[in-house]
Amino acid sequence: MAAKFAQLFADSRRALLTMLGIQAVIWTVQVANWLDDYGLSREFGLRTEQVGDLPEMFTMPFLHFSWSHIEANSWPLFVLGFLSAYRGMKKFLLASLVILVSGGLLVWLLESPNTVTAGASGMVYGYLGYVVLRGVLDRNVLDAVVGVAVAVVYSTILIGVLPVTPGVSWLGHLGGLIGGLAAAVLLRNRPAARQAPAPAADTPGSALLKQLDDLGI
Repeated sequence: MAAKFAQLFADSRRALLTMLGIQAVIWTVQVANWLDDYGLSREFGLRTEQVGDLPEMFTMPFLHFSWSHIEANSWPLFVLGFLSAYRGMKKFLLASLVILVSGGLLVWLLESPNTVTAGASGMVYGYLGYVVLRGVLDRNVLDAVVGVAVAVVYSTILIGVLPVTPGVSWLGHLGGLIGGLAAAVLLRNRPAARQAPAPAADTPGSALLKQLDDLGI
């Protein structure tokens, strides 16, 4: 029991430092972006239907279009990112990748032509879906309590996945949420009896986790 608490403490500390680091990067980029009249957002945001801009799905979450934009995203990103990461960084990194790709692809495919999308709100919705569904699937008491609390506190923002607010990328929100739910399913804990099958039975999520283990992450 003591070892489990020690591991949880270590993982929580790592999650806290990770989210503080991400916030530091986002706010540093915001200052440079503001000084450049938000040219970074226009250049490195995700532009729809242009294949050459697809890599910008990985820079999009670090860019915003105003101070109010970044302020609205920062607090929920920090809280939900921490709750996504405190059970282990490997799953957090994989979940973040799934959310990035899911949200980015939905925006790139379905957003209005020549629209440039930027902001971390897709990650916020993704982490929300991941935390809530993980608590259900993993049958972990702590995760379940966290999931219920998050669902109650942040339930009102789910309106953001509908096209009701002009100028807001509801597709990014919806794509992020879908990615978070998918990551919770892919990365869910398996019962001990199911961890013994031959490698051919491994899921994509478990295979990626094993690769991260091999890399020492």
